[in-house]
Amino acid sequence: MMEQQSLRSSQWFARDGKDGFIYRAWLKKQGIPAHELEGKPIIGICNTWSELTPCNSHFRELAESVKRGVLEAGGYPLEFPVMSLGETLIKPTAMLYRNLVSMDVEESIRANPLDGVVLLCGCDKTTPALVMGACSVNIPSIVVSGGAMLTGRHMGRSIGTSDIWRFSEELRSGKMTSEELALAEAGMCRSDGHCAVMGTASTMACMVEALGLSLPQNAAIPAPDAARKVLAHLSGIEIVKMVRENRCLSDILNRAAFENAIMVNAAIGGSTNFVIHLLAIAGRIGVKLDLQDIDTWSSNIPLIANLQPSGLYFMEDLYYAGGLPAVMNALLPHLHKECMTVNGKTIATNYQYAPNYNKEVVSSLETPFNAVSGIVVLKGNICEQGAVIKPSAASPELMQHTGKAVVFEDIDDYKRRIDDPALDVDETSVLVLKNAGPIGYPGMPEVGNLGLPAKLLAKGVKDMVRISDGRMSGTGFGTVVLHVSPEAAAGGTLAILQDGDMITLDVQGKRLHVDLPMEEINHRKEKLLPNYPKAIRGYVQLYQLHVEQAHLGADLDFLKGGSGSEVTRDSH
Repeated sequence: MMEQQSLRSSQWFARDGKDGFIYRAWLKKQGIPAHELEGKPIIGICNTWSELTPCNSHFRELAESVKRGVLEAGGYPLEFPVMSLGETLIKPTAMLYRNLVSMDVEESIRANPLDGVVLLCGCDKTTPALVMGACSVNIPSIVVSGGAMLTGRHMGRSIGTSDIWRFSEELRSGKMTSEELALAEAGMCRSDGHCAVMGTASTMACMVEALGLSLPQNAAIPAPDAARKVLAHLSGIEIVKMVRENRCLSDILNRAAFENAIMVNAAIGGSTNFVIHLLAIAGRIGVKLDLQDIDTWSSNIPLIANLQPSGLYFMEDLYYAGGLPAVMNALLPHLHKECMTVNGKTIATNYQYAPNYNKEVVSSLETPFNAVSGIVVLKGNICEQGAVIKPSAASPELMQHTGKAVVFEDIDDYKRRIDDPALDVDETSVLVLKNAGPIGYPGMPEVGNLGLPAKLLAKGVKDMVRISDGRMSGTGFGTVVLHVSPEAAAGGTLAILQDGDMITLDVQGKRLHVDLPMEEINHRKEKLLPNYPKAIRGYVQLYQLHVEQAHLGADLDFLKGGSGSEVTRDSH
């Protein structure tokens, strides 16, 4: 048994006199006797359960499984809530509040008598927010994801969130009726859990497993599968071991771990949102990582997980095929095998014998589903600090394309004009959306995969080049350039683009360029006036004043790094 004085919680519960009296007495009020707090690691369960976050609606039950594991291992669990982000309901965008939640998590952990923490997260932004906050405190921490929902069913076929974009275009083009859409809606979400495809939520679950922050198999177990509860129980056992062995986040999250995560993300066809969240996490733990690293470590990794939106199958299928361990086993020749994980074992030890039960879902490096994968970082006069595109979700014929810009000043301008029959646009045009970045929206929403003009949908056009400083849902697809940096609201070249400007996208050459002389670009910039909503108070104003650009992770500048776990003063 660990000596009580070596536990962080002893600063609260092992004290004599009135100080210890107060801390212990208030927990006795909840029926917790003093001996439960003597020499036992106190484990916080950071829970993002909320009825406003449907993806995380089963977390109360999942937390109970964690508690059983903590108690079995000789720790004592204390559950606490933090602000929960549901991408499905929050306006204007959950991304606006990711950094706020990270602050909530950081201060909740630091301020309380916790020796270790279990992070319960599922819906898109809950995972990076919780990991970012925990990194800034840096005590032993383990992630338990909520898992994906069961695959949807509609008219005899499997469907997932990626199909929403297809259904929307079919409805707008008259190929689908409202009644048919309602039937699809009824079959989409069949169980607890987050999106059933390799969207951002699943990408984040894969990210934490690839980083070594969760037990093997965390990423792909479906939410309603009993194995999810077993994993939560085992994670409760593991966090107590981590406290006793003093295994902190900084012992796991080194540079090599981040490189592993980038390679795994390429192999699974993960969301472009991975980029912005991984950069933010690296900034909190103090690992030097930049946008170019995403491109570099993705470049030699093919797509081996055949999952929507880049492939055919669903997260449920990935689990039956062997889960993320099957993917990581195939990738071992590329991965940094010596990286430590939360269970004290290396990546090699955890994954070297992982089986693959279905090569239709998880292929090999030698025979990949798509040799083109990962996330390509573009540079050019439109995006001096970079932009990203996901080639595996794009159309091959548009990867090298030049066309005339059709420019929308903001999302409201787009909604007003996109279906106007008089809009001067054809299938060779390049759709440009401004003021969807961190400052300009604010919050950087998932609007980058703009719906195509109705008159082109009616002609059978299925894809066009689209460019914005916003993001795209991980469930989305198309030839979409995202995260243009600097954003329009920060005075980037995107802000001065006009209808008719000739734009060239060259994915192989990693270039995004507008055919304008520098003199003209500078002339237009001199005439720029602010053209985005500015908050006058509260968190949103704080966000707009301090948010960094997308190529840096869109964290708040004053949150980079961490303050550690020490509390220098107390109130008693």
